Amino acid sequence: MGNGKALRGKVALITGGSRGIGRAITLRLAEEGADVIINYFRKKSTAESTAQEVLARGVKAHIIKANVGEPEQIESMFDEIEAEFGRLDILVNNAASGVARSALELDDRGWDWTMDINARAFLLCARRAAGLMKNGGKMVSISSLGSRLVLPAYTAVGVSKAAVEALTRYLAVELAPRGICVNSVAPGAVASEALKLYTADPNLPKSAWQTTPAGRMVRPEDIANLVAFLCSQQSDMIRGQTIVIDGGLSLTLLNPEAKEN
Repeated sequence: MGNGKALRGKVALITGGSRGIGRAITLRLAEEGADVIINYFRKKSTAESTAQEVLARGVKAHIIKANVGEPEQIESMFDEIEAEFGRLDILVNNAASGVARSALELDDRGWDWTMDINARAFLLCARRAAGLMKNGGKMVSISSLGSRLVLPAYTAVGVSKAAVEALTRYLAVELAPRGICVNSVAPGAVASEALKLYTADPNLPKSAWQTTPAGRMVRPEDIANLVAFLCSQQSDMIRGQTIVIDGGLSLTLLNPEAKEN
């Protein structure tokens, strides 16, 4: 990948695609030649500036405001995509939210909010996207190490990401006959604003997040490179997998001394 523009002529939707990891993915897919649809929820100005960066790469950019926690907003988003583009080749399920609480402190509203945005949205988006992927396609979800490891105050998000990974497997098999590949990416702690919400705990050893066997934290661009690969033809035989990208962090979490050597 790289100079060959592996995604030239493809149409890609990135949910939560205007900032953080989503922005990095949006720009990377644009670099590979894809026209991108940037879904955002709150700040139109951020979505517009990301769209400008996309246009500078010589491809199309289209922004759509929608809260993916609301089924009717997902429906209207896909209606607009269908009217504007007539098809979709790539779905990147990236938009995420969550309530930072332990299991026993988690209330019904926080649970529903997190599950709706992180897990149900993937199903609803996949359902509509599959109908627009007339010549096959790629779906990639952003998961988290919290789907399998227990992180402080991460109950709702961790469980929702585990649901995303299970759904990835089910959809991968169900959509395979249509030529649609479905995979997930599970990053470790990423150097981003969202991380601060979960690492504010003074009891959490900082070194566990800030160093990895690779010598640095994962960056949004690292994730974007992996997503771009999963959206290309080179990854056609990877199906229903969750690929961990954490610089080796999860290999050493149970053995902190390993990082010191």
